[in-house]
Amino acid sequence: MAVVTQTEIQKSTRFVLHRAWLVAGVAFVASLGAAGFRATPGVLITPLEEEFGWSRGTISLAVSVNLVLYGLTAPFAAALMDRFGVRRVVATALLLVAAGSGLTVVMTASWQLVLLWGVLVGLGTGSMALVFVATITGRWFVKHRGVVTGVLTAAGATGQLIFLPALAAIATATGWRVAALTVAGASLAVVPLVLWFVRDYPADVGLPPYGASELVPPPPRTAGAARRALTVLRTASRSGTFWLLVGGFAICGASTNGLVATHLIPASHDHGMPETTAANLLAVIGIFDIVGTVISGWLTDRFDSRALLGAYYALRGLSLLILPSLIAATVEPSMIVFIIFYGLDWVATVPPTIALCRLHFGADGPVVFGWVFASHQFGAAVAATGAGLVRDFTGDYNPAWITSGILCLFAAVMSVRIGRPKLAAS
Repeated sequence: MAVVTQTEIQKSTRFVLHRAWLVAGVAFVASLGAAGFRATPGVLITPLEEEFGWSRGTISLAVSVNLVLYGLTAPFAAALMDRFGVRRVVATALLLVAAGSGLTVVMTASWQLVLLWGVLVGLGTGSMALVFVATITGRWFVKHRGVVTGVLTAAGATGQLIFLPALAAIATATGWRVAALTVAGASLAVVPLVLWFVRDYPADVGLPPYGASELVPPPPRTAGAARRALTVLRTASRSGTFWLLVGGFAICGASTNGLVATHLIPASHDHGMPETTAANLLAVIGIFDIVGTVISGWLTDRFDSRALLGAYYALRGLSLLILPSLIAATVEPSMIVFIIFYGLDWVATVPPTIALCRLHFGADGPVVFGWVFASHQFGAAVAATGAGLVRDFTGDYNPAWITSGILCLFAAVMSVRIGRPKLAAS
């Protein structure tokens, strides 16, 4: 790499817009798409059940495989980004999503749903999961890192906001196959943006990270991405902090992606609410999640992340405990209040969790967060299948809502028990 002088750095940073914001913008679009693609099965459960006669437990199995791989891929994706670069990993992930979603239109058996939407889409979206956010913010930002983390995390909510109501309308009007092809086309459309605009490190374009005054040389490429991911796991697993983060984030996944994102639409439909109306409720969650996550990022830059997590989980648990009394055929004011509050709290947990991984584990923070995020998706997978089975055997979702609420209260306790960081942020 060519040597860049301090004078050249100063000249290059006189532009109104630092390159970091362009990279963050493309990361926002990619994260937005990944979240929308992953959340799409919530719209397809009822159409698939009606066309193929598959039970909700069977369809939820595909969702669970998707969620497990979405999480389990994350730490390896972080290591692969270190080895092969962000652009290559994310572009490949988008192609996997397009293949998995597009091929569902010709499936005839439930195992094919598991393979396509569960495995291919799970691997693809997992490679663009929140470790992607942690990698981009860790490399490109020093100043406003927490706020940018919040904004990029909020892309997940925006993905739901854009995709779910539109896909629900498409599935209702023209069939679920058109909705699946829409996802495939949207995924392919993001690939050129990633290849043209994203660079792996600020130093690749002769810039320091945003908020820094000196060029930061890229670290040497590391061979054996899988080995590094497993080595980081082995080291981190010796820390009690790691297991408290894992436990809390597993419950986070169970109470969001696994339960509400997957089953709120069919649960509302059970009470006589049209699917498009229920999808709009998830979209409203997405709107307020943007606000809540950005605010959470701002708070994370200023306050103790442990206290923030404790408050978020406790309030989420209390709201879930009252949800069974709110779901009805029509949207009542009390349900709107729940949706607004749940939206504000949806992934507000992410900025403080990423911050704690960075503070406790330093340069390994993104990979550690990948493993923590894997627990998030394992929790989501258990909740997705579990809630589907609860519905099959009891006829309603009430036990699932209540169990999830109680678990969130346990997550609040685990969060406040995390110790002070022993390693300075890097």
